[in-house]
Amino acid sequence: MRIEAPAIVCGLRTHGEHGAIVRLMTEEHGLQSGYVRGARGRRMRPLLIAGNLVAATLSARTDNQLPQATVELTRSRAPLLAEPLPAAAIEWATALTATALSEAQPYPRLYSALDALLAAIEAAPSASGWGTALVRYELLLLAELGFGLDLKTCAVTGTSDDLIAVSPRSGRAVSAAEAEPYEGKLLPLPRFVRDGGQAGWTDIAQGLDLTGHFLMRDLLTQKSAVLGEARSRLVDRLRRAGGLD
Repeated sequence: MRIEAPAIVCGLRTHGEHGAIVRLMTEEHGLQSGYVRGARGRRMRPLLIAGNLVAATLSARTDNQLPQATVELTRSRAPLLAEPLPAAAIEWATALTATALSEAQPYPRLYSALDALLAAIEAAPSASGWGTALVRYELLLLAELGFGLDLKTCAVTGTSDDLIAVSPRSGRAVSAAEAEPYEGKLLPLPRFVRDGGQAGWTDIAQGLDLTGHFLMRDLLTQKSAVLGEARSRLVDRLRRAGGLD
């Protein structure tokens, strides 16, 4: 087996005295794991930071053998780790990807979306510029793994008018008239989630509450402790940045 492809570093786990197992997201081959010699050394450590874009080569003699991996840095996002909010967003997005996806299953749309999200975090001066991209990435991941939300029509009336909430049980949208008797029991549906475009801090926070509910319930039920903490740190920092707390 031999794979040569651009990849996004999504995780690293020490293995042995000097090496580590790196988890890489590729477009055509999905999530791939490989052993990197000297990964804990001074030269390699900066290359294997989560969120970095690398040119990766993975090779193994048999399909059951852990591949040997070599990487060359294409784009470093290490400087973002000095900023608490971007660092928390990169930590969460890459950890979510590495945890939720099956090994070697291609998800080209998720690869492109994750690459675009990381680029937006790098480019935007504020989380208000990339917060919507994070919500859309989480929605896409849910959909790609079979847990997509139905936000096109009202679960009760079947119409597409004035949709303002989502049922936390069914994941279906609810119109304003039908949502009124259940105030406080439904999840808010920010307009940007359905209509696109940018959004303010409150809408972004509501979008993350929406996706977070279904991620933790449907995808991360057995793994939510550590990941839940990472996501809580991100949401708390985002709320503080937007003056919501």
